[in-house]
Amino acid sequence: MHPSAMENGRLFFATYFEAAAPALILDIGSQDINGSLRQLAPAGACYVGLDFAAGRGVDVVLDDAYRLPFEDGAADVVVSSSCFEHVDMFWLTFNEVLRVLKPGGLFYLNAPSNGEFHRYPVDCWRFYPDAGEALVRWGTRSGYRPALLESFTAYQRLDIWNDFVAVFVKDAACATRYPARMLDRIERYMNGRRYGVEGILNVQAATEDGARLQALTGHAKPQQ
Repeated sequence: MHPSAMENGRLFFATYFEAAAPALILDIGSQDINGSLRQLAPAGACYVGLDFAAGRGVDVVLDDAYRLPFEDGAADVVVSSSCFEHVDMFWLTFNEVLRVLKPGGLFYLNAPSNGEFHRYPVDCWRFYPDAGEALVRWGTRSGYRPALLESFTAYQRLDIWNDFVAVFVKDAACATRYPARMLDRIERYMNGRRYGVEGILNVQAATEDGARLQALTGHAKPQQ
């Protein structure tokens, strides 16, 4: 796991959970490669690592990426970092996340918004600022009532990746349970969204790499 993904995961748990909060946390894509979100979870949580292949940090190997082996409403939290880009039809996995969450349950998603082609075993997607709202619309169309509490694109940290970060609550009626936001704890971010606030915060059309290239060449990208 690259440094910014670890830092964003740390910030998620610090923002949304008490240090010893008892909770069932499911981690989709939990294999420990240079670190894992398991290291950051509250001490009192029951943490179950799910992945598509056996490895360090994996408690359950999934036979089907679109079927989680848990009852409806079983989990308090689902997290997934650096995984959804490798899921052919991630929107179906999103629905499974909503199914297994309690009404007030949270889904933390971290997925790349840029970066190199890297197959585990495939690499299909990158996530841009409208991705979180699109997933909410898909979940609503599928019969759920999710809400996007916040999302943003993070700046690079000791690596090439810009992470798209989003936090969802399964049922919009429970959104007020979570007044704190990661956005309030970070110094810089691009293209943020906040529940109850219209529009995009800190709008930046250019990627971080694109902005650097423009600064080096002196040429701005033509507006479309």
